[in-house]
Amino acid sequence: MPTRVLIVDDSGFFRRRVKEILEEDPMITVIGDAANGQEAIDKSAELKPDVITMDIEMPVLDGIKATKKIMEVNPTPIVMFSSLTTEGAKATLEALEAGALDFLPKRFEDISQDRDEAKKLLCQRVRAIAQQKHSLKKIAPKVKVDKTEPVKSKPTTVTAATNKAPVRIGKSGGVDLVAIGTSTGGPLALQTVLVDLPANFSKPIIIVQHMPATFTPAFAKRLDQLCKITVKEAVDGDKLQPGVALLAPGGKQMLIEGRAGSATVKIIDSEPSLTYKPSVDITFRSVNKVFPAKTLAIVLTGMGADGREGARSLKTQGSEIWAQDEESSVVYGMPAAVVDAGLADNILSLDDVSKAIIKRI
Repeated sequence: MPTRVLIVDDSGFFRRRVKEILEEDPMITVIGDAANGQEAIDKSAELKPDVITMDIEMPVLDGIKATKKIMEVNPTPIVMFSSLTTEGAKATLEALEAGALDFLPKRFEDISQDRDEAKKLLCQRVRAIAQQKHSLKKIAPKVKVDKTEPVKSKPTTVTAATNKAPVRIGKSGGVDLVAIGTSTGGPLALQTVLVDLPANFSKPIIIVQHMPATFTPAFAKRLDQLCKITVKEAVDGDKLQPGVALLAPGGKQMLIEGRAGSATVKIIDSEPSLTYKPSVDITFRSVNKVFPAKTLAIVLTGMGADGREGARSLKTQGSEIWAQDEESSVVYGMPAAVVDAGLADNILSLDDVSKAIIKRI
């Protein structure tokens, strides 16, 4: 059956444009539109769409408040359209915390310089999140942490994942670095994982999240406010330190250089031909040169297969690879690529990842 979409935007021109693009895909049907957040709430209850595309700034009721209400009364996968500005980044992150599953730039040329490719990606994202109603569940609480106070580690019992593959926590061998890669659904997934790590976490963490350049500073700041560990956007020359998570800056590539114990970050411009900026594969491959057999690499929810080849490189040298399970993923693309390639040592539900990391470290 075609994916049924409700389009929400105060611009009639934009609504028509999105409708034309989506309906070029025979597997998508636009069943209605709305000009403000209140109309979105009413029509989502009436029409029961599979997916809602939502603008943020609208009269009567904005997209963030509308998203919160829809997730309360009629949970529906929502894609936010966002401006690629600092204020747009903050608002988009608030929308994701309110329950939206994904976001896309409102200017389609920011999705891809190739117009046909931009249309294709929009349709792919809409179809992908339509399958994710099971992911519409509780959102991690927004709790600011006083980092001056000592924080005790929580119990580290691990619940087995519900996937077909067994969970094998407790592989022997040391871990000197935790490396995480993610994309669609990643902002909330990372928050879920990182908020439970203790302030005295003994290893450095690096994170690659597919995200525009204007979004990563705000995202790193928000995570830092919520977490006991320190989270910051990586800059060239940053040293890897215990209890510090470095987020790859959007639009660039993040490499790890040096040697274990004194490793540093190198930020470089990305080749224009590369799809992902930053790329999990590129970062993971660089990690393998510095921390062979000493890395815990975790691939979380995301569309595509970025991370698979980087994980393969790490695996050949003896590092440990974990993947998020299908049930808890917003989009089971990136972790599925790792699992299907036979690279995953463990397959975990998102709610179990932080506990498993603490136990493993």
